[in-house]
Amino acid sequence: MGAGASSILGTEGDGAHETGLGDLPESCIAEVMLRLDPPEICRLARLSRTFRGAASADFVWETKLPKNYTYLLEKAFGVKWREVLRDRKEIYARLCRRNPFDGGTKEFWLEKYKGRLCMSISSKVLLITGMDDRRYWNYIPSKESRFHVVAYLQQIWWFEVNGEIEFNFPPGIYSLYFRLHLGRATRRLGHRICSTEHVHGWNIKPVRFQLWTSDGQHALCHCNLNEPGYWIRYHVGDFIVESAEVATKVKFSMKQIDCTHTKGGLCVDSVFICPKGFRQGKVSPSPPC
Repeated sequence: MGAGASSILGTEGDGAHETGLGDLPESCIAEVMLRLDPPEICRLARLSRTFRGAASADFVWETKLPKNYTYLLEKAFGVKWREVLRDRKEIYARLCRRNPFDGGTKEFWLEKYKGRLCMSISSKVLLITGMDDRRYWNYIPSKESRFHVVAYLQQIWWFEVNGEIEFNFPPGIYSLYFRLHLGRATRRLGHRICSTEHVHGWNIKPVRFQLWTSDGQHALCHCNLNEPGYWIRYHVGDFIVESAEVATKVKFSMKQIDCTHTKGGLCVDSVFICPKGFRQGKVSPSPPC
């Protein structure tokens, strides 16, 4: 779309001049941008100086930010965020990047199209049964993790991973996933190689996934882990947040505690929370609950 395509030409000789999109009042353009998604606003900003000015208006970007964006900024930058971030467009762009908190063990960000919140929680802050015994578990470096480290299980009888997060989520419906990988991935001569030496026991009995919230919501499902060599997000369940004014505590777990057989060869990377319907990466089909 360009100014020439929308121009209105006067009749020959009547002294009229060519009128283009750049002649529209900046306030009118801004009103249109209120109804567009952020990437569309940024594309329109390239058309002219007037569009660029409208695309920088604070009242336009205020509507794209979550209502509790000041809480998110304080979570990421502390109380001094006002000293480094001023206009709303800059705030939106910064919140769309990775924002670590709690010592870098958790991250949140806004997905850029709708400004909805996503979150990732490292395996380092999950309570893993047997984690302190290196015969069973080890933390290993991984370039395939947002946190550069994953928990790797060699073999165990009693498998249990628990965690929780307390956060002022913007209102909406959220989905929670465990990001898991069967086999140990490495790189050799520039190629990705997956060792499945210790993968066993996951096809005998399913893993039980659960979540609970502080306002009484609960989800439960069972799923067999399969497909070695792929990072897969296993869907635990959904929860609803009504208000950002009150912190929501979410507890979650995955268990396989049938001690008739051992299981091993599993990488636990993180827990992923995102708006329901948002897809990023390979996700397991939701099993019947």
